[in-house]
Amino acid sequence: MKFVIVCFAMVAVAAGDVQNVVQHPTAILKQSQDLSSDGAYSYAYETENGIYRAESGSPVVVDPTSPPVVVSQGQYQYTAPDGTPIAVSYVADHNGYQPQGEHIPTVSPLIQRALEYIRAHPPKPETQAF
Repeated sequence: MKFVIVCFAMVAVAAGDVQNVVQHPTAILKQSQDLSSDGAYSYAYETENGIYRAESGSPVVVDPTSPPVVVSQGQYQYTAPDGTPIAVSYVADHNGYQPQGEHIPTVSPLIQRALEYIRAHPPKPETQAF
C-alpha cells in the first residue's frame, strides 16, 4: 500500500512539473546557428532563466586512412537547483569529451602520474606454478 501511495505521489509531482512548464515556458532570448557545406557548424542560445550554450566544430583529418572526425569546442552554463552557478567549457575530439569547470573534481598530479604509468605498463596475467 505504501508503494502505491509513493508511486501516486511521484506521478503527481511529475505532472505538476509538466503543468508548470506548459503554463510558463522559458523564453529564448538569443539563438543563432550556422552550417557550412564543408561540415563546419556553430550554434548558440540563451534563455531567460540563465541557461547559455554555444558550440562550434568542424571535420578534421586525424588519420589519413580514416574518415575525418568532428572536433567540437563549446561551453554551457546554468544554475544548479541548490543555486550554484555551473559553467563548463569543453573540447570533444578523437580523444573524447574533455570538460573543464570549477565544480568538476580534478585528479591530483600524483594520481595522474600513476594512471599514466599503469597505462604505459599494463599488468601482465599472473601465472600459477603448482
